[in-house]
Amino acid sequence: MLAIGEAMLELAPVEGGTFRLGYAGDTFNTLWHAAQLLGPRARAGFVTRIGEDRLSDRFLAEMAADGLDLAAVQRDPEREMGLYMIELEGTERSFHYWRQHSAARRLADDPDLLDQALSSANFVHVSGITLAILSPEARDTLFDAVANAREAGARISFDPNYRPRLWASPSEARDTITRMLAHTDIALPSFDDEAALWGDANPELTLERLRRHGLAEIAVKDGARPVWHLAEGHTGRCDTPVLTELRDTTGAGDAFNAGYLAARLLGHPVEDAIGWGQSVGGAVLGEPGARLSKASARTLAASLAGL
Repeated sequence: MLAIGEAMLELAPVEGGTFRLGYAGDTFNTLWHAAQLLGPRARAGFVTRIGEDRLSDRFLAEMAADGLDLAAVQRDPEREMGLYMIELEGTERSFHYWRQHSAARRLADDPDLLDQALSSANFVHVSGITLAILSPEARDTLFDAVANAREAGARISFDPNYRPRLWASPSEARDTITRMLAHTDIALPSFDDEAALWGDANPELTLERLRRHGLAEIAVKDGARPVWHLAEGHTGRCDTPVLTELRDTTGAGDAFNAGYLAARLLGHPVEDAIGWGQSVGGAVLGEPGARLSKASARTLAASLAGL
């Protein structure tokens, strides 16, 4: 499994008004959690670009220790990793970003490197944020590389993850996301994003709209409400368990994606994959920041392995 995108420095609020420094980013969060669930059963590689500074060095060291394959991480002598800070009001979060000149914006500048990175992948995960941070030319390069990987047998998953501030206009976002859907096997949208960008009135309409794009597998996340899904020609919904301990909603959708994709890679049916996704997403909601602690991820992986 490969994920393509941006990892940033994360400042997450913890006790006493202080912040914890870590690393996060939507596709990276998904990959990291999936890697903890899959362990040695699957290679989990990240395709990105980072700096040559000490914080970038630390990112590489930590991720290698966590079992990620970082062979496709490019180094940029002119740029560094982006930064974001989480601000909480209760459990709901808002973000402050410093990413305009992040090295990851150049991750698709070299077509040969990108093709090489994806050449042996059996599964590739992309997001709308990945697309949004790239130049139009780099997006074309990414689309070509994903199409080549898919033609060679890789399955492609896509979370549209619409963030208005990253796009020049809603129409640019709609056009680019539509292009990506043509290369997608599994769509993992969040309903609130789809409603904001496309005007969908409910998750069922999101499901139907994406089905008309030819997608055969879709899971529509909707916060604490049910997950609507399409797979193997059948639609359905799975209720989301009620959670009593919520600390920080950052990264919950990314974590759902990780559980869902890990379960599908292991051959579990869609309903079980949704359950895995809900378990990982729920665990992330109970901790600060976008990723679980390594100890929590290990405990969760052991519990899911018994299902």
